[in-house]
Parts: sequence; C-alpha cells; structure tokens
Amino acid sequence: MPLSALLARIRKLVPSSDDRHYDEIVRSFGVGALHPPPTPMSDRELSQAIGEFLKERPSSESVAALGRRLDPSSPL
Repeated sequence: MPLSALLARIRKLVPSSDDRHYDEIVRSFGVGALHPPPTPMSDRELSQAIGEFLKERPSSESVAALGRRLDPSSPL
C-alpha cells in the first residue's frame, strides 16, 4: 500500500483535536522511524494501533510502540 494511502487511512482515525499525534506520525514516516506494514492491515488492526498511540503523548517511545504494531518485525 502506498504511504499516501496509509496516511489517508490514519488521518481518518486521528481526531483533529489530536493533530500533534498525526503530525508526529507523518514526521516519523518521513525520517524513517516508522515504516508501512509489510502486509496490509485491517481497519480494525490499524484503529487499535492508532488508539494505543493516542493514549500517550507523542514521543520516541510512543512512536516506537506504534512502529512495532505496524511492523512486528521492526527492531524499534
């Protein structure tokens, strides 16, 4: 799945009140801290991963946790 399509799906899941979280996701993909999942994620899987990410303030630790949810083989 192209990154733009994944970000569009994520944008739908992140409330506009949590723009800092969305901005951190976009930045993390840009700098290589996050990678698209190697296989497509269901809407449920993606919403669970984003829901967990939204519970914490955006940080390197919360980005790493999201990265592990998106790609379980990630070394982060």
